[in-house]
Amino acid sequence: MKYFPIKNTLFIQNRKNFARKMKANSLAVFNSNDIYPISADSTLPFEQHRDIFYLSGVDQEESILVLFPDCPTEKHREILFLKETNEHIAIWEGEKLTKEKAFETSGIKTVYWLQDMEKVLFEIMTQCSTVYINTNEHYRANVEVETREDRFTKWLKNNYPAHAVAKSNPILQRLRSVKNPIEIDLIQQACQITEKGFRRVLSFVKPNVWEYEIEAELMHEFLRNRSKGFAYTPIIAAGNNANVLHYIENNQQCKAGDLILMDVAAEYANYSSDLTRTIPVSGKFSERQKDVYNAVLRVKNAATKMLNPGVLIADYHAEVGKLMTSELIGLKLLDKADVQNENPEWPAYKKYFMHGTSHHIGLDTHDYGILTEPIQTNMVFTVEPGIYIPNENIGIRLEDDVVVQETGEPFNLMKNIPIEVEEIETLMNS
Repeated sequence: MKYFPIKNTLFIQNRKNFARKMKANSLAVFNSNDIYPISADSTLPFEQHRDIFYLSGVDQEESILVLFPDCPTEKHREILFLKETNEHIAIWEGEKLTKEKAFETSGIKTVYWLQDMEKVLFEIMTQCSTVYINTNEHYRANVEVETREDRFTKWLKNNYPAHAVAKSNPILQRLRSVKNPIEIDLIQQACQITEKGFRRVLSFVKPNVWEYEIEAELMHEFLRNRSKGFAYTPIIAAGNNANVLHYIENNQQCKAGDLILMDVAAEYANYSSDLTRTIPVSGKFSERQKDVYNAVLRVKNAATKMLNPGVLIADYHAEVGKLMTSELIGLKLLDKADVQNENPEWPAYKKYFMHGTSHHIGLDTHDYGILTEPIQTNMVFTVEPGIYIPNENIGIRLEDDVVVQETGEPFNLMKNIPIEVEEIETLMNS
């Protein structure tokens, strides 16, 4: 791993929080992700399952975490099963976690090698009545492949059909959505790395550079600051490409007079940041571009102030829609008749701003959080309004990451990243 070690107090506390929510005499199991094949002997880079990482800090394939708070044998209340290093693995891949290093990372004292899993699990399964399985119930999930977690669940149900089954995900959705101070610091580090990348490209962009060249500049800066790279597939969209919300080809030339919408951010220690900035290729906004830009910025600033404890996300988005409607009227993109005759299911402003304003962010870019429950202190959200006008070759989105405070305005983790028109123009022309 490129990142500095994380204090294991984070993972110890996360396990305690999870255990408090479990039913009496129950056991929970969490698996690492697979290493996914491409073809021949090629694989995708390993990405750890965020849930086992959240609860243990283990960032290694073929790992299993078992939590059994009521186990009569104290040493089996928390167990890690890990892949054992051998000489061949050490030479070809590098040494895996030792039992001592696993304890240092996670705070879990009982560590077995993976080959002992079935024997140990049989012993403790005879002592519990309910098993928590870990299914993906995120509101945006659309998983077509069978995961390691899925295979384990099938095996478990087949071998232990008399046990009651419960779901880990509702517990994790609530726990992971509220961030520990250590987590907020890790997200802040991701944001600071993102800032370095953005400042780098401000001095790099000029007419006729290619979108992929900007991507390369960002990747260089992220990697040299201990990030694995992008927290999500980067969007570097010049001209009308910005009006394709999930444009990821990044293969076009940036023309003088156009804008570039860059939805790009770094990860750090598996924690995501999520930034969007829109800048002028030529280093100066036209008057129309500036008017639209400042309208988006005003909506972003006003929306940020509305992210307070107790607010429901659906109500928040409705209020942001009203702010955007007013700005679109000011830009003469809508008129009062458009608003009066709008379809309540698809308000008039959606013609120019068709996506949501905010989502949870953390270990996942679209992180865990139950949208029907009120916002809480120390939740971290994006704020990302946009205005998209294809017939004017303008697409503008602005996005920061903010931490909800107990009182007052949310804290902006990206407050040092340039966003004002004058600041961006000055930096691009200095």
